[in-house]
Amino acid sequence: MTLTPLELTHLRTTAVEVATLAAERIRTKRAELATAGDIRDFSTTKSTDVDPVTIVDTLAEDLIADELQRRRPADGMIGEEGHARASISGVSWIVDPIDGTVNFLYGIGEYAVSIGAAIDGRVVAGAVINVATSAVYSAAKGQGATLVRHGATVALRANHLTEPSQALLATGFAYASERRRAQAELLTQILPQVRDIRRMGAAALDLCRVAEGTVDAYYEHGINSWDYAAGIIIAAEAGAIVRAPDLSTPGQAGEITYVSAPLLAPSLTHMLEEAGAFTPLDLQG
Repeated sequence: MTLTPLELTHLRTTAVEVATLAAERIRTKRAELATAGDIRDFSTTKSTDVDPVTIVDTLAEDLIADELQRRRPADGMIGEEGHARASISGVSWIVDPIDGTVNFLYGIGEYAVSIGAAIDGRVVAGAVINVATSAVYSAAKGQGATLVRHGATVALRANHLTEPSQALLATGFAYASERRRAQAELLTQILPQVRDIRRMGAAALDLCRVAEGTVDAYYEHGINSWDYAAGIIIAAEAGAIVRAPDLSTPGQAGEITYVSAPLLAPSLTHMLEEAGAFTPLDLQG
């Protein structure tokens, strides 16, 4: 299925508008909950006792599902918190209502709404909004990627760095304890060979940081399609090299999601290969 540039623009605009509505609702609800006590009291756990979901995640995904159903009733949807419907149109939306839930709980301003549109298993448009800062990242296939912040729109381009020794890498760690141990062991091989590592706690925003050049590369094992769907189209349209699992691959399989500034990619990829980073960390922790 092939879409026209106008249709791709419409998907991108839809992602931005719906994500913006969700971000506004999240900010409002978080402020309400903060007046009632510790926000962490309004969370439960999912895969492990350190993997939280809040009532705000659920509320935000409900809003997104309703908006997408109203605007594009023939489209499908896959949401982190359980919303799912089959696609009639050929377009499916992949949604993370709050990527970086732990940051959200602790009041760290690094959590996002992520909405991507996919056709035939390929992401073609998407938006990521940093809820705390209102920064809006978006892209559509063949149309480039932009950041809108404080009313100004900036075209995104990944950095032109070439040497891993000068590269700032972002990464993340799983909730499952055994996989986290394996990730830490891998990091001991990578860290001495790069400028430094950042762990900011929201994969969608890490991918956007590669696109805007505030980090040079990002890798992480075992994240799900809703974590990376919107971010990978934004990074790719900013010129980054993208390697991601098929959208149908569960995070449990432990495959790597890897995005790099283009000129850095050959040498960094070789370095990661030698460290064994492209072997799935398919541990059940």
